[in-house]
Amino acid sequence: MSFMFHPFPYVDHEAVNPISGSGVTPVKGLIPVARKIAALLAEGKNVGIDAYPGTEVSALINVIRQVSKEAIPFISAETLLKPAEDITSILLPYLPEDRDIDPVLLYGRRYEDGYAGLQDADCVASLKEILAGQKGILVYGQGALADALQDCYDVRIWMDITPRTAALNFKYGKARNVGQEKDLPYNLLMRRNYYVDFENALSLRWGMIRKGNLDFYITADVPEEMQMVSYPDLLTLFDELCQRPFRCRPVYLEGVWGGFYIYRLRNLPKTMRNCAWVFDMIPMEVSIVAKLPSGEFEAPFFTFVMAMGEKLLGRQAYEQFGGYFPVRFNYDDTYHANGNMSIQCHPDADYVMKNHGELGRQDESYYICVTAQDAKTYLGFREENSCREFFAAAAEAEKTHEKIDYEKYINAVPSVPGTQVMIPAGTVHASGRNQVILEIGSLTVGSYTYKLYDYQRLDPQTGMPRPIHLKMGSQVIHPERTHDWVEANLVNHGGVVREGVDKDGNPFREIVVGEHDLLYFSLRNLIFWDQMEDDTDGLFHVLALVDGEKVEVASVEDPSKRYVMNSLDVLVIPASLGKYTLRNLGVGSVTIHKTQLKR
Repeated sequence: MSFMFHPFPYVDHEAVNPISGSGVTPVKGLIPVARKIAALLAEGKNVGIDAYPGTEVSALINVIRQVSKEAIPFISAETLLKPAEDITSILLPYLPEDRDIDPVLLYGRRYEDGYAGLQDADCVASLKEILAGQKGILVYGQGALADALQDCYDVRIWMDITPRTAALNFKYGKARNVGQEKDLPYNLLMRRNYYVDFENALSLRWGMIRKGNLDFYITADVPEEMQMVSYPDLLTLFDELCQRPFRCRPVYLEGVWGGFYIYRLRNLPKTMRNCAWVFDMIPMEVSIVAKLPSGEFEAPFFTFVMAMGEKLLGRQAYEQFGGYFPVRFNYDDTYHANGNMSIQCHPDADYVMKNHGELGRQDESYYICVTAQDAKTYLGFREENSCREFFAAAAEAEKTHEKIDYEKYINAVPSVPGTQVMIPAGTVHASGRNQVILEIGSLTVGSYTYKLYDYQRLDPQTGMPRPIHLKMGSQVIHPERTHDWVEANLVNHGGVVREGVDKDGNPFREIVVGEHDLLYFSLRNLIFWDQMEDDTDGLFHVLALVDGEKVEVASVEDPSKRYVMNSLDVLVIPASLGKYTLRNLGVGSVTIHKTQLKR
């Protein structure tokens, strides 16, 4: 997952997917959900309720107490944990405190022992005996459905919230880390979440989905408006979403270099200072919304990915990436901003796995969507000695806090809409001021951006200089990627895949705009005037309307399965959809950027 510490508290109600729901009617509202669970307990069923970190489980538990007509034994999963000091000791190797290499303690190593590593084995054994001998017991909280306990319940319930709400709940003091008695500074709290708490919950949720070991599912971003469905009904909703093109609900973030193009395009709240990032389809960060006749039903997108698996991804992608959605999409907006993104680089697979215990290398690419005056994209070094000279200058600037002439060292590519640049791991790069780029990246379980120079800017959250990771960057940088290599390998590479005319004689064509041996995805443009047809052929596609006003995307087999895209919308085409039609509903020609895996 990427480090989404500060999502803006805004819900984009345009990003929804109308479906019939196939007769599914959730139990809606905190009190009705509590009554449903109280009724199960009154029947003598043992119930376990687990949740994603940040979920306000206590709100539900308190109301279950109120509506229960009989005395019910309530057991908190916190009673199963090892002492707080023991948990801190266990996690210390995963959350190192080396400020020389990591000045603000941003990074760590993924914890893989799950709740079993944090729970006291004797306490778990005692609870199993209680559940075997008594009925009508409610066990709740993170770890209640740990692997050792799952089969002890008659009813298993998972409470979910979106990653956006999870981050905000921790930020606003509504939650704390598992087994942590003292409140941590927010950045350390979130680092603990990303490497431990979130990972434990994701692993547990995924395991239950794979085994079908769930009975009910609750979506609870707003506790008073929570909704509960049976697990089969959840699969029915997800299956209907997976039979059509769909859009995820984005997350918007302010930033020190944030711009104003998407801010205006999507009419974002006036309380936002700017819009730096639009997480339009970062799988671990966004959500998916089914608009039912009864209202919106929202779930984390990755829950949907876990449940739909091969149907969504296609067999090749599912097997190759172990069920993870392997590509991410976001917009970086510096349009009319006051500066560039930081100069940065990303690590390769060996470094990520050795140092962070994560999956995969971090490759990226930028597609230039919108530009204004003097827009540039920084990519690679200028000359053979530029890397060494740049690192020396950046290290000195950390001491003196003086600005450096970074353009002496970093190569710049003029930004023109339609330009595609590729950024294999280890390539120095930055998006310059006055543009909107569509960033397409490789598998993002963790996000490792090593900032090398940031123009001596202060972090708006802390008021301190933004963290620089020169030591980490120096271990992954490729100094040989200079101007000539960049031009020959990383900018606008491809050619015509197919072209023709539609039934009305209007031209269309598909072109590759970017491919590289180090990137496992192919970047393409679909260009047409009236309409065009495509086929997933068993692998998911992701589309972005990068030039044009409005396009309808519909299944050929069932045209009612459709979505109408607006400018810069990002749309997922499930592998199972097969053939689909794109129809221009606006004026002029259309360019749709398409990402697909190489075969």
